[in-house]
Amino acid sequence: MANFRPVSNLSFLSKVIETAVNRQLNAYLMEHGLLPRCQSAYRRHHSTETAMLRVVSDALTAADNREVTLLAMLDLSAAFDCVDRSVSLQRLQRNFDLTDVVLRWLTSFLCGRTQQMIYNGRLSEIQRVWYGIPQRSVLGPLLFTIYTAGVSSIIVNHDCRLHLYADDTQVYLSVPVDAVSSATARLSHCIADVATWFSVNRLRLNLAKTQIIWLGSKVNIPDVPIMATSVQMVESARDPWMSLSTVT
Repeated sequence: MANFRPVSNLSFLSKVIETAVNRQLNAYLMEHGLLPRCQSAYRRHHSTETAMLRVVSDALTAADNREVTLLAMLDLSAAFDCVDRSVSLQRLQRNFDLTDVVLRWLTSFLCGRTQQMIYNGRLSEIQRVWYGIPQRSVLGPLLFTIYTAGVSSIIVNHDCRLHLYADDTQVYLSVPVDAVSSATARLSHCIADVATWFSVNRLRLNLAKTQIIWLGSKVNIPDVPIMATSVQMVESARDPWMSLSTVT
């Protein structure tokens, strides 16, 4: 049951209109530099390739400088289904200056949706959908990118690097081998703050898919105390602290 995802039944005309809105909104965001520079999803000239090249390039550069890189790959559970629409609309207005007709149209696009399930030939009652962005919509991915844009500033404030792709977040930092302990503590505090931000915004880290890894040259990696290294993170305000061991 945990793997089932709702799919929105969107008409062809709806997707045509969404495509037009998506192009205009993207142009507006690019013109004013409002999209996170480190987000490679759903943007022209950005892809999984650019995201991977950025992280690998930084790790190789650090290795050339005789440093090791601690990389945390964070994943969210059912991210698109958990978006708080009221928060999303407030953010569009306050942080991205979308008002009047544009904001009203986006409100009508997100709100007032219903869902229904069919099982064994029987339909359930129609229920209101209070959270989430329509799955498989044209505009939904861009709205999700806007919704999660604020996480970048938290990571930067911890003096860590990052790269995002949709709901996947890569957080990393490079240090000399003798600074491994301080790097681990710094990344631990960063992930804890990121997890808190996700929780406040009704998003949930998927601990089963979250991985932490040390990257470096064959000369430096053996000197890293891998088995003694762990990163603590809090999944939500109500959950206990979790410990994730790093791997090579």
